Formats: sequence, structure tokens, C-alpha cells
Amino acid sequence: MVGQTTSFVGNFDGCLGSSVRCCPYHKLVPLSNGCPYYCTYCYLAFVYRKFSPFIKLNINYETMFRQIRKAAAQCSGPADFNMGEMLDSLALDHITGLTPKLIPFFENIPNAHLMLLTKSANIDNLLSIPSGRRTVVSWSLNSQHAIDNYEFGTATLAQRLTAAKKCQEHGYRIRFRIDPGILHHDWKNAYSDMVEQALTTVKPENITLGMLRMLPGHKKLATATYRKNSASLTNQRLTQKNSDGKLRY
Repeated sequence: MVGQTTSFVGNFDGCLGSSVRCCPYHKLVPLSNGCPYYCTYCYLAFVYRKFSPFIKLNINYETMFRQIRKAAAQCSGPADFNMGEMLDSLALDHITGLTPKLIPFFENIPNAHLMLLTKSANIDNLLSIPSGRRTVVSWSLNSQHAIDNYEFGTATLAQRLTAAKKCQEHGYRIRFRIDPGILHHDWKNAYSDMVEQALTTVKPENITLGMLRMLPGHKKLATATYRKNSASLTNQRLTQKNSDGKLRY
């Protein structure tokens, strides 16, 4: 679906309750209603109350550019824009052709930085333009077991690392996000192998770690949608201990 939106930029103040804090940032949402991948643990499915096959592409980019400029101008310090909050940043880039417009745009805003977060290997557009030092490309990594069982439609671990290496060689800043860690069969060896592969392939400037966390109602949604494919995930021993209301180990 193709359409327009009046709101491309949202704000996250870093507060997830009294005991959970994160760095604040701007949420950049060029695609309005979710992600084409089907990760059983992803909170977006619960946000939209479904695992939807329909994606609306908002194509009024000039509105987006104006809103980015305004948000950056209102910041007294660095302005970080995360394009991976409500979708995979690169999954549909071959259709939208957005990054060849967005990356050069950010190079002209002195205090702004763009974060692209992906589980894909869809990097042709990134390699077709000069790398921007105000753009960080971050790959979400997991063990191959977790990818096979919970991250349907995404690139394999090897494909993600190969893509990250190519982007780093092209001059992009690279980060890794190992999240969510899932305690599956032989998880210690699986994650150890994954980390070894990652660090022998790419030299990331930063690595973020996170463990599985789900909203209580999401477990029911995942079970209804994926049934037996979600059993090992929804049977995890998660408890609600934090102020954000999410279930964790």
C-alpha cells in the first residue's frame, strides 16, 4: 500500500518506568504500520494487535525531511534518529529507495545522526552512495538457532555478517545489537559461536546486549499466530519484575 502520513518523527524520553531507563532519541518512522519480517517475539505485533502482511509505504518524504530538520533544530545537543524502532530499516529499501536520499540529507545537519537497524542483507543502496559518517548501520544478531525458529523471513547470521563487513569496508560506522538473547537448547555454545563469528568478521564500534522481554498479552498473540512454532518461546520462564510491565527471565 502507498500513502502519506503527517507524522514521521516521534520522541522517546528514555523512561520505561521507575526502574528502567534508556538513552532518549527520536523515532523516525518512514513506514507507518510495521515490519515485513515475522519475528515471534517482536513487540510490534502486539502494538498493532496482529502479525499483518500489509505494509503502508509513506512516500511524502519532503514532509519527513522538514520534520527532521525541525526536531534537530530544537535540540541543544546531539539529535539521534532511530529508524529501527517501528520497522526493519533496510528490509524494503530496494522498494522505497529511501537510504540514498536520507543518508546524504543527514550529512548536512551538524547535530543529527541516523541509526539504521536491520536483520537483512539488503545493502545495495548503501553501497551505491558514499558512506555517511552521520549514519550508523546496526545489525541485529542472534544465534542461527534463534534465527531459524523465531526470526522468520530474515537473513541468516552469515548473510548479516557478510553485509556488515561490506558496509564497514565501504566506510560506514557499524554496530551490533545482540537482542533478544533467548535461552534455547545449547544456547551457551550457540551464542559463543555467534559472537566469535561476528568479531572475526567485523570490528563494530559498539555492541548492545539484551535478553528476551515480552508484554504479557504478546504471549497469547504469538501462540495464536504461530502455534507450535512459538511453543518453545512462549514456554520460557519469564516473570514480571520491572516497572515497564514486561516479562523477563
